Amino acid sequence: MGPRVGEQRRDERLVVGAPHVDLQIVPAVGGECGGEGEHRVRRPPPLQTEEYLQAVFGSRRPAFSEEEVDQLVAARLARQRVVEGTPPCTAFSFVHDEAALRRRVGGKMVLRRQLERLLDVGQRRNVEIQVLPLDREDNAGLGGPFHLLRLREGSTVAHNEVQRTSRLISERREIQILELRYGVIRAQALPPRESLAFIEKILGET
Repeated sequence: MGPRVGEQRRDERLVVGAPHVDLQIVPAVGGECGGEGEHRVRRPPPLQTEEYLQAVFGSRRPAFSEEEVDQLVAARLARQRVVEGTPPCTAFSFVHDEAALRRRVGGKMVLRRQLERLLDVGQRRNVEIQVLPLDREDNAGLGGPFHLLRLREGSTVAHNEVQRTSRLISERREIQILELRYGVIRAQALPPRESLAFIEKILGET
């Protein structure tokens, strides 16, 4: 059976997050919701709850059919098993814009459970979650979401999803620019421990 709507299947073993990690990529969804693209400075395998994903894909215009929404949500949840099913030696790095953490996609309770999900995953020793606050005057991620992936043999590729476009980047010069940009984004964001405390604060305000 071929890929379902919006899916791209890859057999390579790839790295997601920091440049030194190694993992098995499962189906990756292409052509994501543009609004969600605004949520992430950078987007590796997602950390969203099922109901949050339902709200994201359910708000897409032109609208997806119920079957398409179910397929896209299932594919996104499958990607999360990359994070949850890998050994502790595999490292993951995520940076979230504060706006994404405050936008009530699906309503107040859906957002609360999404924030709780981030706090839960952020407790893993091999996961670092950072937040880029809205009061930061510099934001190197304004160019849009992207994520870096390293092939098992050591080469790095990038994946960029904007609106209905999904692009795999392998040109070395572009990879160097994105690696530099991500390093700057992480430096601009709060450290992981402060970021989790920040998410807890937002949860208390939600």
